[in-house]
Amino acid sequence: MPRRESSAPSLPVIATIDIGTTSARAILFSKEGIELAKHQIEYSTTASEAPENSENTEQFRRRSSLMRHNEPIFSAEGIAISINDHVEIENNKSSVGPTLRFPQPGWVECMPVHILANAVQCLVACLISLRKINQNPELKIKYKVKAIGIANMRETTIVWSKKTGKPLSGGITWTDTRTAEIVEHLEKMIDEDRKKELKEKTGLPLSTYFSAAKLRWLLDNDEVIKEEYEKGDGNLMFGTVDTWLIYHLTKEKTFVSDITNASRTYFMNLETLDYDDDLLDFWGIDPTKISMPKIVSSSEFYGSFTAPNLSQLGFHNKITQEAYDILKTIRNVPICGCLGDQSASLVGQLAFSPGAAKCTYGTGCFLLYNTGTRKLVSSHGALSTMGYWFPTLEGDSGKPHFALEGSIAVAGSIVQWLRDNLKMIENAKDIGPLASQVQNSGGVVFIPAFSGLYAPYWDRGARGTIFGMTQYTSASHIARAALEGVCYQVRAILKAMASDAGGSEDFLEEALSSQHEDRLLSTLATDGGMSKADEVLQIQADILGPCVTVKRAQISECTALGAAIAAGLSFKDEGERIWKDLDDVIATISGEGEENNEFKAKMADADRRKNWKRWERAIDRAKGWLDDED
Repeated sequence: MPRRESSAPSLPVIATIDIGTTSARAILFSKEGIELAKHQIEYSTTASEAPENSENTEQFRRRSSLMRHNEPIFSAEGIAISINDHVEIENNKSSVGPTLRFPQPGWVECMPVHILANAVQCLVACLISLRKINQNPELKIKYKVKAIGIANMRETTIVWSKKTGKPLSGGITWTDTRTAEIVEHLEKMIDEDRKKELKEKTGLPLSTYFSAAKLRWLLDNDEVIKEEYEKGDGNLMFGTVDTWLIYHLTKEKTFVSDITNASRTYFMNLETLDYDDDLLDFWGIDPTKISMPKIVSSSEFYGSFTAPNLSQLGFHNKITQEAYDILKTIRNVPICGCLGDQSASLVGQLAFSPGAAKCTYGTGCFLLYNTGTRKLVSSHGALSTMGYWFPTLEGDSGKPHFALEGSIAVAGSIVQWLRDNLKMIENAKDIGPLASQVQNSGGVVFIPAFSGLYAPYWDRGARGTIFGMTQYTSASHIARAALEGVCYQVRAILKAMASDAGGSEDFLEEALSSQHEDRLLSTLATDGGMSKADEVLQIQADILGPCVTVKRAQISECTALGAAIAAGLSFKDEGERIWKDLDDVIATISGEGEENNEFKAKMADADRRKNWKRWERAIDRAKGWLDDED
């Protein structure tokens, strides 16, 4: 990594760009993990324009846009942002339209240029805030951005032109299910031995979830991409959101993907940490006809920041000179940290030890369990994936770390569905109080499988189902059952991981059965929107039982913090790093535990067992709902 030119003493700041499914944000962190500045844009969607796409309206929609009356950084044609505002909602009426789109039932697309523009806008707002902080005469040493990290939703697939830099279609997001027929066809074509071989290589089951099927669909069905692929002249570029951002935000036009993102494509071999010819051949991908990004670590110099020319990419909203001027203040700052969002959250929770677990309740729900430097392939529905790789560190800390992962497609989005579709609540934060109006769900079980069941069930034919309603059932019962539906799936994932770790690998089994204080999973660290509600975490603790304490993260933006940590550790010269090693990270980023951030089970064991059996019966009945359709 090139050494930055010397200047007056300054306090290091790490900037993180964090791209989620329903929003984009930028955060500036101090070495202590304190947020110095933050700006977030919540995406508008086409859901309100296409109510028939009810399968996907959980993807977060807003009924109005918020336009600011003071001087905008971008012109009034686009999204006007205020330096005093922490969150804004994307202007759905702008000339470029919404970022999230649902063109057909089961289809969920994002606009890649919008994502890039939103990231830049958030970054501009944070830099303006930092400039104001530095103008404080009482501040003896000024803050200066030293490194940039990126966290992003994974699996989302983007194809663009090398000649123009423009995307050739909408990005297909991780929740999109249009590839179901492709996946079903491949499943029928191969036997169990071949499926096992593929799972050993990738850690993943065949699913619509991962990038490979999405790329295959584009090559088969998008006429522009299909034509370019057949030309084979090297114009086509494939990447996930991390690749797209790094390519357009670096002066060098760096074309890379970190291992935590690349491991979710179904093209990467977990042993070699590189593309596998057999996997590419399985999906019919010819790497001479479409460029694949180089797979790199999570923490190294990728390139030097430069502001992208959005107008050349087809983003028609005018960007003011002031915005470009402030972006010049971070020109050539290294982009040097990158993690897929769930790995970033694992790092941000400081879950560096083998056996550490975290659960993020975002749009979906994701549980990661750090298995250290050993790959553990699941046979009970969990995924094997990459946790992180910080190669500048010594010993095992510098080796690639693996994780077991379980994912639930619908978590926070169930709250948005109750708000927007059923009109049960006015605001997302009202869900906890509504659910708390009753002691239990009154026998109602809610399976929130709007686009199938993910781990550990992996049933594409399942659909959202509510069982057990009577005339006694109220909105509070349904709300509570919806929250329980998320928490039961978390328990199911932990149970699957425990089964995978049986025999000699019994560290997870202990977590769910042992009462011993030294068991490795004594705590489930939680973050994400739903974790802010005490009611949700108490429900989760009751469903998990007395063995596991549920703990809310001290720093709410764990995902963004994880990418900041990756960037801060990336410098080869220990003296240049923000933190010299993981111990330094843990010692520096501290938050004293508070009693009201820990939740322990209060439910009687007999009730917990009875409710779990009822949940399992409901799951069996929700499976295969679409299997008999023509």
